[in-house]
Amino acid sequence: MTATLQTLDTPDGAFTILVEDEGCVIASGWTADAEAILARLRPDQRSTDVRTVAGESPASDAAVAAAAYYDGDVHAIDAVPVSQTGTTLQRAGWAALRGIAPGRPLTYTEFADALGSPAAVRAAAAICARNAPALFVPCHRVLRSDGTLGGFAWGLDVKRSLLAREAVAG
Repeated sequence: MTATLQTLDTPDGAFTILVEDEGCVIASGWTADAEAILARLRPDQRSTDVRTVAGESPASDAAVAAAAYYDGDVHAIDAVPVSQTGTTLQRAGWAALRGIAPGRPLTYTEFADALGSPAAVRAAAAICARNAPALFVPCHRVLRSDGTLGGFAWGLDVKRSLLAREAVAG
């Protein structure tokens, strides 16, 4: 499998996107470190041929959508195809994350309830933690039950910024 890696400059810092040749985002995050992006995938999911795209012009539909998101269209990421491999519950969780509206975050308890497993709060948190295509599968839209930010693989400053951007534009 081949994939394309591109890093964009955003107000939240470098944002790197790994896209399969079919156009699906398989991993992304706020770093310029390609290895950090690849590390979000299980070894058997990593592309054997990764091409790096240089330059600031978006080279994929995903990069165009990410740029539009940062230009104020917080819904631009909604239609970007993603590909993740996981359990049935994980896949259902990642799909449910894509249904959380910008500006209307859920708590982990509400997210677990939306998955039909109200007692599975830890599983809901684990689904967020294992989410590889960050931004496109907006795990940043899930908060602790007390409304505080909780964790985020790319740092709480980025999570805070994304939520603030979506609260205004959503």
